[in-house]
Amino acid sequence: MAKKINKVVLAYSGGLDTSVILKWLQTTYGCEVVTFTADLGQGEELEPARKKAEMLGIKQIYVEDLRETFVRDYVFPMFRANALYEGTYLLGTSIARPLIARRQIEIAKETGADAVAHGATGKGNDQVRFELTYYSLNPDIKVIAPWREWELTSRTKLIEFAEKNQIPIAKDKRGEAPFSVDANLLHSSSEGKALEDPWHEPEEFVYQRTISPEAAPDKPTYIEIGFEKGDPVSIDGEKLSPATLLTKLNALGKANGVGRLDLVENRFVGMKSRGVYETPGGTILHHAHRAMESITLDRGAAHLKDEIMPRYAELIYNGFWFSPEREMLQALIDKSQEHVEGIVRMKLYKGNAIVVGRQSSKSLYSLAHVTFEEDQVYDQRDAAGFIKLNALRLRLLKCGRG
Repeated sequence: MAKKINKVVLAYSGGLDTSVILKWLQTTYGCEVVTFTADLGQGEELEPARKKAEMLGIKQIYVEDLRETFVRDYVFPMFRANALYEGTYLLGTSIARPLIARRQIEIAKETGADAVAHGATGKGNDQVRFELTYYSLNPDIKVIAPWREWELTSRTKLIEFAEKNQIPIAKDKRGEAPFSVDANLLHSSSEGKALEDPWHEPEEFVYQRTISPEAAPDKPTYIEIGFEKGDPVSIDGEKLSPATLLTKLNALGKANGVGRLDLVENRFVGMKSRGVYETPGGTILHHAHRAMESITLDRGAAHLKDEIMPRYAELIYNGFWFSPEREMLQALIDKSQEHVEGIVRMKLYKGNAIVVGRQSSKSLYSLAHVTFEEDQVYDQRDAAGFIKLNALRLRLLKCGRG
């Protein structure tokens, strides 16, 4: 027996799965459905989702362009931390979920809804990310996760349900998809089906955001990225909004085959999964930001950031964006970025994003100290005492144990 629900806010894409979910919510719970479709830069036209929701009888339809919010308030704060999950993954899917879920909770409040719903499966990480956000922002909200409740356990059953309920299905959506895709302005991810065997190299048709490094131009592309307080603000001297800047970096990365990753990762729910990720602009930005920090951050601050980064990345991957510990770490990270400003010069060439120059008015790099030529600021004899003090415990250890 389904619990009593009066109104539910559904994260709605307009595709087969969420359209079936929409109708299933109406028939199973007998409730009013509010749809929310977010433009996070996934590269798809969203008006068809609005029209499909209207056709299915939805009265309250939210279709919102959140690209600037996404990059400014979620992607950039994460990149200040140089966050990489398990050393390589730039967290493109993970960072989008808290924004979508937060907006669902806001819409629920605006419309008087007592529940929210998502289309994430019971095997993946997204169900956790959505629901941890829901509960952190509204502890009393009711959550509906159809994939954990219904009996529509195959694509055939989904199509049968759609046909029975007069839900239009595009011809190209009737066949079994070779893999599933999630995309936003930061990245695209491809998982499942043809990609499940981690031994088999992905076919070239899997990639959507990048050309292959082999097909990239033989001539390198040089760009200069300007930073202020740890965030990129310009490309080649031109000031750009966060979303516009990332869009331009994506185009530059795509044209040079930058940003491909074939990864077997550990999901929060316990299993391993293989994913093919493309993060062209984010890959360039990650290398550029570290280069900017290399001359503007004190050694202690830089090393502390590197120590906490895996924990910070894991919190985002696991869905704890709105947790107090993530916010505490963010405050520390943001404090470290006060003087991370200047320009980084990047060379993009056949899949590589190479740092070739960096300069800053806040630079801590001292040519006078590091030069191999004769200098007047560093007495090399001081190093002897420094080494002896650091060697003391090692010498005592050896003497004490013979």
